[in-house]
Amino acid sequence: MTAHTIRDTAVLTSRSLRHILRSPDTIITTAVTPIALMLLFVYVFGGAINTGKGSYIDYMLPGILLITIASGIAYTAYRLFLDMQGGIFERFQSLPIARSGVLWAHVLTSLVSILVSLAVVIGVALLMGFRTGAGFGAWLGVIGMLVLFTVALTWLAVIAGLSAKTVDGASAFSYPLIFLPFISSAFVPTESMPGPVQWFAENQPVTSIVDSMRALFAGQPVGSDIWVAMAWLVGILIVAYVISMSIYRKKIS
Repeated sequence: MTAHTIRDTAVLTSRSLRHILRSPDTIITTAVTPIALMLLFVYVFGGAINTGKGSYIDYMLPGILLITIASGIAYTAYRLFLDMQGGIFERFQSLPIARSGVLWAHVLTSLVSILVSLAVVIGVALLMGFRTGAGFGAWLGVIGMLVLFTVALTWLAVIAGLSAKTVDGASAFSYPLIFLPFISSAFVPTESMPGPVQWFAENQPVTSIVDSMRALFAGQPVGSDIWVAMAWLVGILIVAYVISMSIYRKKIS
């Protein structure tokens, strides 16, 4: 980004963040579903699920964090759709601002609000008994993966927000992303799944991401999982960004 683009993005991000501060229910709503799932799995299903050694909350928290992110990005698509329908983009076009700054402002706003929601979910998990042997470096690794996952999925939300025909369609795209962790190693070991389901679970991005985060939280060697996870995240980010910018240029041309 040039200095001009960075300055414009900062101003537009400040505008979007003010909307979030006026409506904190966005953050609350984003955290409610993951916390409810965490309570359900730990106190209702957890005793029947065999994940080996350790507490079940320690095992399943990485998956809950990804669900938190998937829940939060729906609001990005929703806000972007409203801006498109409200003619905000047309007004911005009449101003000497960087075009990409408009989209980056939505992405950064999503990142800030979701990080707050993630902090709330982790706080509740600690109250429920979550414990970690992660050092400073491991925590940085976990935070880095969560940030990259958030940014990558937010650019997917941008595609939905720019392409949707209705406000419901703008946010509905996130539902498959919310359910994707359930077909992975996020809540149960993949070895317990039927053959075709196990193959899908072991070869989709969520499994490598949660396995990497779980190892980092436990202070154990991550192995090759982290490189597979990073490849998925960077690949999704690049593809989503290119498609988003292409759609955006057509919309405003």
